This record gives sequence, C-alpha cells and structure tokens, in this order.
Amino acid sequence: MPKYDYVALDSRGKETKGTVEVANQNEAIGRVKEMGLFPTKIVETEKTPEKKTAQKKARSAPKSGKKGGISINLNLRIPGMGAKVKPKVLMTFTRQLATLVDSGLPLLRGLRVLEKQERNGALKKILGELAMAIEGGSTFSEALAQHPKVFNRLFVNMVKAGELGGVLEVVLKRLAEFSEKAQKIRAKVKAALFYPVAVLIVAVGILTLLMVMVVPKFKEVFAGMGVKMPGFTLFVLACSDAIRFHIIPTLGIVAVFVVLFLLAIKTKVGRLLWDKFKLKMPVMGPVISKVAIARFTRTLGTLVSSGVPILQSLTIVKETAGNVVISNAISGVHESVKEGETITAPLEASGVFPPMVVSMVDVGEQTGALPEMLLRISDNYDEEVDNAVASMTSLLEPIMIVFLAVVVGSIVIAMFLPLIAMITNLSGEGGSGGSGD
Repeated sequence: MPKYDYVALDSRGKETKGTVEVANQNEAIGRVKEMGLFPTKIVETEKTPEKKTAQKKARSAPKSGKKGGISINLNLRIPGMGAKVKPKVLMTFTRQLATLVDSGLPLLRGLRVLEKQERNGALKKILGELAMAIEGGSTFSEALAQHPKVFNRLFVNMVKAGELGGVLEVVLKRLAEFSEKAQKIRAKVKAALFYPVAVLIVAVGILTLLMVMVVPKFKEVFAGMGVKMPGFTLFVLACSDAIRFHIIPTLGIVAVFVVLFLLAIKTKVGRLLWDKFKLKMPVMGPVISKVAIARFTRTLGTLVSSGVPILQSLTIVKETAGNVVISNAISGVHESVKEGETITAPLEASGVFPPMVVSMVDVGEQTGALPEMLLRISDNYDEEVDNAVASMTSLLEPIMIVFLAVVVGSIVIAMFLPLIAMITNLSGEGGSGGSGD
C-alpha cells in the first residue's frame, strides 16, 4: 500500500508533518482530517515506476522541443523578457477554465482545449507545460507553482484548497470572479487618471514650446530696446536659457532626483513613509485607501471561503496587499489570530481601517460568517471606489485646468511686464514734457 507524506495545520495554526499509509490521495486527505488537522500538502512518498517515467518525460520534453519553443521558455523565466502574462489575459483564461471544469470537462482536457485556442504565446506555452506536468503525476496546484511570475500565491493556494476539498470547479469560479472584479477596479482607476495625465502632458508641451520658441523672441526685443526688466521676467528668461542651452544638465539633475526617489522608496523606512503619504495625500488618497481595503477584504474573504486556513490566508493577503501600512496592519492581525485572539482588535488599533469595516468584521466573527461578511465589505467598497474615482475626476479636472492657466499665464505676464513698465515710463516722460512747455 502506498505511503503519503502530509503537511497540515492544527487548530492553532501550527504546522505538522507526518506520513500515512492508505490506498490513494483522497483517503490520505480523509485520514489527516480525522486527526483534527487541516491538510495543506499531501504527496505520495514512493511513486510507481510508470509515474516516475512519465514525470521524467515531462521534464525532458521542453528541452527536446523546437527551437522556437525553447526561446519562449527562456522568455518565461527571464525578467523583462515577456515573462509576465497580462492580468487581463490571465483573467480571461481563469474564466474559461472555470467554465469548462464547471461544465464537467476534465481538467487536463480543458487545459489542452485552451492551449489550442490561446493566442498569447507566453500563456500558450505555459498551458502546455501545465498539461504535461499533470500528465506526469503532479497536481494542478503543484504545476501552477512552477510559474510564480504568472500565478501568484493567492492563485496557487486557492487551487490547492480546492483540490484538497474536492471543489476545484467552485474555487476556479471564485478565482475568475475575483480576477474580474480586480481588473474592473484597475480599469476604472486607470481611466480616471487618463485625463490628468493627458492634461499634464499637454501642459509640458505648451510650456516647452513657449520657453524654446516664444520667450527668446521677447528677449531679443527687450535687448534691442534696452528696457530694464523686473525680477520675475529675468527668472523666466533664465529658465528659458536653461531649457534651450543646458537641456542635458537639466535633464541630468531631474534624472538624479528621480533615481534618488526610487532608491529611497526601496528602503524599508522610505517605502513606509511613501505608502503613508499615498494613503493621506489629497484627492487621490481616499481612492488609494478604498482600493487597498477592497483588495484586502476581497482577497481574505475569497481565500477563507475557499477553504484556505485563516493564518495561511493572512500571510498571502499580507504579501499581496501592495502597501506597507496595510501589510503591517495584517501582520498584527496574524499575530493576534495566532495567539487565539480576534481579528477585530488589531484592525481597530491599526488606524487604517474605518470603523464601519471593523464593525462588520466583528459581526462576522461573532456570527461565524466572516468570509461572507468580508466579501460583502469588498462589494460595498467596490461601490465606494466608483464614487471616489468619480469625485477624484471631478476635482482633478478644474485643478489641472487652473494649473495650466497659471503656468501659461505666468509666462505671458512675465513677458508683458517690461512692456508695461516701458509704456508707463514713456507716458510719464510725455506728461513731464507737456507741462514744461
């Protein structure tokens, strides 16, 4: 009878390892659960010769493929070489696979069907490798884990929970819904930022045109007339000369500041300060905060409802939070749950989550419906994000228009100040001459 090595968590979240001797993997799962443990990994200790041969073929198959196939395989593993699959493409794949598996199609056949019709070269190659790994005896989650740049820990662990619980089709459906909602929010935020970015680009273009083409003409006129220029006009003329004749040093200084900023936010303290600023910054801060809370509640709710243990779910959520302040708050929650306490207290102590969120989580804990409550919070915050994005757009439009008007208007005023001063002097001299006659 085959033996299976297992890794499981007890009621306090402590990891336990051991071996059981049963007929198949399903019986191994049942045996571990009977011991009061939640299995996170179950693998056969000694595989049959047929499975070993199949796995050996699966590992060697990519090496003996066509030249083009090898090139794509390398690209999947080298950062910056097309390794990552776009979220929208991955979302479509997840929805299609969930539909196929839910309709009763075997997983392996579903992957082969999607591989044939996939147009994205990188994902097509990955689907082929996933199918080959499953044919070689690996589980779907183990095959997914071989491509961490495409399938993150959230994806892999949810699939693993679905496999262990025998509800893979349900988990895939939840993953598809999760990806679609995340993509929807991402698209809305991008659409909201399009207008201010476009206005900023136009402003930079107009400013460059004025400084390079228009201001130098005024400078020539002022030099020929011998007009005494105000300080503000001299400042604008100096900026124009810097842009025209010292463009390389100017760009170098800007590049140095950008590089220093990027290096600063990669440090622990710098990243913390930057993430705090993002949550508190005017106009965009509320949107970033609501997006972060929606992501946290949706991710945690989806993981827990899919059967992933709460401590493991919190670890995954911490890694995918995208904000150090939120991650630190989740760390506090993890430690609290590990000590047998509630989620509510550290959430409230963090100061990041609004009272409404804390109250709803508290109700979810007390009623035993935490996953459902977390998903309800995420749905509410999806609507909050919509409203916040609309408010941000309505505020940014006049702000950007005023900004552009102030910049262009300041340059125009700087150029006309010497002319006004000259006209005033001529008027004064004319008046004095007239009174002398």
